[in-house]
Amino acid sequence: MTGVDQRDRERAGMSVSGTVVLSLDAELNWGFHDLASVPIDRTSAARESWLDVLDLLDEHGIPATWAVVGRLFSEASVDADFDHPVGGKWVGRSKRDALPDAGWEGRDLIDAVHDSDVDHEIGSHSYTHVEFGDPETSREIAATELQRSVIAAERYGIDLESFVFPRNDVGHRDLLADHGFTTYRGRAPDRWYEATPLRRLGKLAAFTIGTAPPPIVDPVVDEHGLVNVPASMYLFTFEGPVRNAVGTAFGDPVVRQVELGLERLRTRNRGVLHLWLHPNNVTTERDRTRMREIVSLIADYRDRDALAVEPMRGIARRVRTDE
Repeated sequence: MTGVDQRDRERAGMSVSGTVVLSLDAELNWGFHDLASVPIDRTSAARESWLDVLDLLDEHGIPATWAVVGRLFSEASVDADFDHPVGGKWVGRSKRDALPDAGWEGRDLIDAVHDSDVDHEIGSHSYTHVEFGDPETSREIAATELQRSVIAAERYGIDLESFVFPRNDVGHRDLLADHGFTTYRGRAPDRWYEATPLRRLGKLAAFTIGTAPPPIVDPVVDEHGLVNVPASMYLFTFEGPVRNAVGTAFGDPVVRQVELGLERLRTRNRGVLHLWLHPNNVTTERDRTRMREIVSLIADYRDRDALAVEPMRGIARRVRTDE
């Protein structure tokens, strides 16, 4: 893109024809071992949920980016002593005892994704789920997390291209480029109700009456040459008692929002609808119903309206080629 100022590239983004991207934060126990309270329903069903979501995507031929915590590649014990800069402050915190023993390793689950007939991408979700934007996460810690993730994947035969920041806490992006990554999932754009004093009420109204479809985002090449594919919508953002009340009266509000987003993408025929979740979000029959409806909608729009569906690396490759 000779002659175009870097700031213009960041501001304008890069045009991509209408594409759906689905990314999954695949972490098992590693997503929870630093938390004060552990959601046992999600951790105890995490392995089964991973395979349920994979089977659903494979049934409809929907490729996704599985952003895997690098420690899941390892067959070593979680108690293994290795020279991570954060040491016992992070790796092996006391919450281990409250988490399922089977949730620390995931080679069999990674094998299932890798061996699928669908062209899924295996990306990175760091090595031990360290938050990159945390002030206590030094450059040394971030570099170690990336280096160990890359080595673990290379031993498995995978060259990592895409990165999903744990808890979407973006930081140390320059180190991603230094370790061979080409793209990451950026933060979702603010929606109108995010700025309202009654944020929860605005969100309820938007989901109930369908006034705010999820944003269609444009990939952006940042100052480090990385392709930022921002999130559009977290598929389990609307939970608890409010979900129960709204769902009973109006049907699943998240499914309706996804359909609005797909329709907007179809009419616009440009940009990306980037949906994301954790496999361990899918723990109940109602959760599985939501995912079946969403994946079926994506497949319908793909087959009927020729919308593309591809992992994050596909977007990055197209953007970098166009550049």
